Amino acid sequence: MSVDRDPVPSPDAEVPETAFASSNTPSAQGELQKAQNGVYTLHQNVDEVLLNCTVVDEKGHPVEDLTRDNFRVWEDNVPQRTSSFRHQDQPVSLGILVDNSGSMRDKRTAVNTAAMNLLQDSNREDSAFIVNFNDHAYLDQGFTSDLVALNRGLAHFDTQGTTALYDAVAASADELAKNTKLPKQVLLIVSDGADNASRLSEQEAIQRVQNLSGPVVYTIGLLYDSDAREYQQARQALQTLSDETGGIAYFPRSLGEVNEIASEVAQDIRNQYTVGYHSTRAASLGGYRVVHVEAYSPKHGKLTVRTRRGYYARRDQFNQTAQDSVPPHN
Repeated sequence: MSVDRDPVPSPDAEVPETAFASSNTPSAQGELQKAQNGVYTLHQNVDEVLLNCTVVDEKGHPVEDLTRDNFRVWEDNVPQRTSSFRHQDQPVSLGILVDNSGSMRDKRTAVNTAAMNLLQDSNREDSAFIVNFNDHAYLDQGFTSDLVALNRGLAHFDTQGTTALYDAVAASADELAKNTKLPKQVLLIVSDGADNASRLSEQEAIQRVQNLSGPVVYTIGLLYDSDAREYQQARQALQTLSDETGGIAYFPRSLGEVNEIASEVAQDIRNQYTVGYHSTRAASLGGYRVVHVEAYSPKHGKLTVRTRRGYYARRDQFNQTAQDSVPPHN
């Protein structure tokens, strides 16, 4: 593949209604099964909404012994009946987005080390890609499980320019839509400042993510040396990206904390529940749906569930077949 290739031709281009027709959307999710000929087939459970959920107790400790009966789901305040449930270490499609602007010059080495530790702590079947971004977003390594290649992608940086965070998020969402072969999806964003160069707005970037099957967005804001105004602006943006998708926003007090955070993110990803339901409102009606999930277990006390806040129902349906290996980027 060529180095420094933008994941999408033009992040500021108008997104047509059919742009995500072949993506893994909430109305078309299912199980990947590998046939004898080495081809993965995604067997759809039509109109099933899948929610990746992390559950913690009052002390913030993960709770890992719940069953389907412990969960309650609402969509637009209407109770929903769960149709599927899973709690196991599932492989994910992971996008790592790292700020490559000038202010990151003294931080990249530590950030790259932490990112590699996260990858080493992750499921060995995960498939990841690397995006370095400043004024533009560059796909420096496409989907692969090869840690050497991913490390090479992280190492390809030249810290300069400004921060087009929202464009990078949208571009990475498109990369997931076009090339992922795993139903579970995650984006990790590391940045040290507010967006000051994107063509897209924060809300447009979030909507691009929500149009997919529910990628969880984790963010790490290296804002400890930012001025007050930039700190507030950057913190709000990173917090919103994580809150809307069921992820966590981290704001370390020093660069030395990043490695521990990366390990925590890896463990959080591997310990999620996946809860599925068929909406009482037809997907053909489209529109945005607000989702709320609660978990109850007397022996654990009060529980908090972290998951995405909603999704855009898709009117289209599709069948998808993916090859055993990720297609090369030419």
